[in-house]
Amino acid sequence: MARYVALLRGVNNIGASKRVAMADLQALFEELGFRDVRTLLNSGNVVFSARRTASHGILARIRTGLARGLSLQASVILLSSREVTSVITGNPFHGPSVNPSALLVVVPPARRDLKRLQPLLKSPWAPEELALGVRAAYVWCANSVARSRLWPAVDRALARSATARNIATMERIGTALRYPPKHAGAPPRAGVRSGRGRR
Repeated sequence: MARYVALLRGVNNIGASKRVAMADLQALFEELGFRDVRTLLNSGNVVFSARRTASHGILARIRTGLARGLSLQASVILLSSREVTSVITGNPFHGPSVNPSALLVVVPPARRDLKRLQPLLKSPWAPEELALGVRAAYVWCANSVARSRLWPAVDRALARSATARNIATMERIGTALRYPPKHAGAPPRAGVRSGRGRR
């Protein structure tokens, strides 16, 4: 079995017309035959296990299930556990001055779509910054996401086909991918010491 995350675009955002309860989303994925299903936050992040197969086959099952089971038409981007790890470790913006909620990880449907953002690298965006990784783009919204000029430009350049999560959410997804529900190796709950010294 392989571990994946499905990222739904525009679900439960403020003012969004696409509304879905995370409990219903989890139940749907379980009905579709996926295992170790868990949703994170309220923005359409579903972590699950599935047999190793072509990603387009998994995506097709999810999209069909969303339409038939929840009457939901939403863009879905699928990342493997390895891809999520790569996205997290590839983050070029670090340090105590970086507010995690203002650092967006923008994931397009395919790697090749990142080429559309190259012209933006030539424009002056200071104090905001844009960096391109292997599977995602990183948008540092220095004055907050809501006041960003760069993030809307990135979204337009990708024809609004990408989905974005802040880096803190991506890190939570990475942890959930490593530790499926009821996994024996899951990190201990807060306040419980581990014999291996894990914090």
